[in-house]
Amino acid sequence: MSRVAATAAADARRAAGRGQAGMTLIEVLVASAILAVMLSLAWTTTSRTSDVKRTYEAVEERAQEMRVGLARVVDDLEHAYLSKNEDTGAFDRRTMFTGKDGGNVDELRFTSLCHQVLWSEANESDQTMISYFAGPDRDDRNKVDWLRREQRRLTDAGESYKSMSAETDVVLRDIEQVDFAYWDWKDNEWKSDWDSTKQDAQKDRLPTRVKITVKWREAGQVVEMSTQARLLLQEPLESRFGTEYERAQ
Repeated sequence: MSRVAATAAADARRAAGRGQAGMTLIEVLVASAILAVMLSLAWTTTSRTSDVKRTYEAVEERAQEMRVGLARVVDDLEHAYLSKNEDTGAFDRRTMFTGKDGGNVDELRFTSLCHQVLWSEANESDQTMISYFAGPDRDDRNKVDWLRREQRRLTDAGESYKSMSAETDVVLRDIEQVDFAYWDWKDNEWKSDWDSTKQDAQKDRLPTRVKITVKWREAGQVVEMSTQARLLLQEPLESRFGTEYERAQ
């Protein structure tokens, strides 16, 4: 009987050991599953935070690009000027301010005193003609860039601004729309067009302010940014001895 009792006790201990080992394996599996879930949540949170950071940085970089581009346009406009020291009856005036409303990107051409001469004895002047217009992107023809053309000097008699040496560069890339509005202090209203060369328009006058509005697409939505430039030289420049053409007559 003692041998039978001893065998039964040994079987009972082995069964208990197997049951204890089984419970330990289940606990390990449960702990592993919990750890996997926690690691997955941590990775998802980190990944989403990184994506949001990259998106926010891209939006801020794009907005900064717009601010810098608009600041350049404002600086050009604040140096705009007109002059009567030329043949004021000429068809193609040397100094002018003409803005045309049309299409998604308005066109603007004006004379300014903002050109920087970079070397001595160059056939250049601080007086320049600047044009703003739209053009296709060089890398993607489906995108539209906002371009700036700056001449090295003003035209001489008989010359056309289109044949003058000039540099064209990109002000803003991939834009949707550019609108100019000109404040007419005489009519006390904003106007979408301006022409200082025509008698029936704004002859020999500059707008006191110019509002520039740029729209671009960001994450499928159209974003807008606007600023204004205050034109400082309101009176056309004129020599008290008369123009060169008046003295020649």
